[in-house]
Amino acid sequence: MKKVYFLPWNRRGEFDKFLRLKEFTSLFSSKDYVAIKIHFGEEGNKGFVEPEFVKKIVERIKRTGSFPFLTDSNTIYLGSRHDAYHHLKVAYEHGFSIENLGVPVIIGDGLRGECEEIIELNGTKYIKKASIGKIIMHSDKIVFVSHFKGHECMGFGGALKNIGMGCATRKGKYEMHAEISPKINLEKCSRCRVCGRVCLEGAISYDKDGYPLIDSSKCSGCGMCIIACPQGAIKIPWDDNLVRTQEKMIEYCFAILKERKEEVCFFNFLKFITKYCDCYRTREKPLIEDIGILFSLDPVAIDRASIDIINERYGKDFFKDIWPEIDWKLQLDYAEELGIGTQRYELVNL
Repeated sequence: MKKVYFLPWNRRGEFDKFLRLKEFTSLFSSKDYVAIKIHFGEEGNKGFVEPEFVKKIVERIKRTGSFPFLTDSNTIYLGSRHDAYHHLKVAYEHGFSIENLGVPVIIGDGLRGECEEIIELNGTKYIKKASIGKIIMHSDKIVFVSHFKGHECMGFGGALKNIGMGCATRKGKYEMHAEISPKINLEKCSRCRVCGRVCLEGAISYDKDGYPLIDSSKCSGCGMCIIACPQGAIKIPWDDNLVRTQEKMIEYCFAILKERKEEVCFFNFLKFITKYCDCYRTREKPLIEDIGILFSLDPVAIDRASIDIINERYGKDFFKDIWPEIDWKLQLDYAEELGIGTQRYELVNL
């Protein structure tokens, strides 16, 4: 049974209590290069952990004599984070600058996602060679800072998604998304063409009657068209392909953590909890009030605890309510099966 520490949001000013925990301070040694893996937020989206919390983590790690830096990997869709040049601009615009935090931002998979470390796997269902950002894998320690929210493919996105999807190169992300392509309900479609205007891959064309057609060979699976459709006519097909995508993501988690379970820790922020993930240029409204912050050395335990706390506050299964077609337990069960962590935890209130 793993410990998960919890601080309610109305006491977030006491965040330093996490940083005084022995489980946190003993992780770092002098001259360690410490990657703080975070999502810097998409342009126009406020679903990210605020820099002031990250700054506290940075300052505490510096006191151990380590060298912290912020990192994330590039996206597969052609948004504002698809290469290091634009990715860094967004990070700086959102307050993650060396002037503000005192440490550099280093994009984990290079300029265009070409900087990879190949991790070979045995005994997994799908992934045999995982493509991970080399900068991330070459760090001595990793602190995962995750914004907890809903997700249109996984049911929820937390520590596990920040590891598996977040550390993969663009090639790795394509491997996980390869079997996902949205489908259009023509009976609902109003032929407004909004979907084509927001598609950054040029994957949407139109037939002679003006109905959209999705070219699955061009589609990156980013879901931008799903969010934009005013009629709700575009959906991800909830079939075995989606299950495979979830399991592939967990196998990427396994690739990243299998040799370094003693070199990582995790923060989950249960605030601004939305239905969709943070990769869209839209500003969603949160579906539930801000709840708190969690810390653990186990990614499965902290994600399970996050869900349990949200469900207790909501009064029923929150993620099943917002994504009834998705089995959110799948990623936790498969992660536990692969030995990534445990769903059995002791909640410690700070």
